[in-house]
Amino acid sequence: MPNPLPTRQEAAEVWLMPVFIAKAGHEDDLQEALHSLQKLSRNDPGCLEYTVFFDGQRPGTFVLFEGWARKEDLEAHNEEDHVKKFVKGVDPLLAVPFAVTPLTPLT
Repeated sequence: MPNPLPTRQEAAEVWLMPVFIAKAGHEDDLQEALHSLQKLSRNDPGCLEYTVFFDGQRPGTFVLFEGWARKEDLEAHNEEDHVKKFVKGVDPLLAVPFAVTPLTPLT
């Protein structure tokens, strides 16, 4: 399991928050795909955090909180087969294209 959340961001770290909204009737399929992605991605080099959350106030919405030690680690992660397979296969499960928000911790 990744290290506890940082209290401040190291200069090279990259933090992201992708949001996925399931198409009606595809909530379970999206959850399964995200769970598989989470399990595999946690083993990628430089992964500090990779956790998927279910949004309890918006049914069918999932939020991924991910952190990488360096930009290069994120770039390498995005080239992994499990990520490419997820991105290619997730579109039919989504109500709208997923959005990725970069995050910067307060210091």
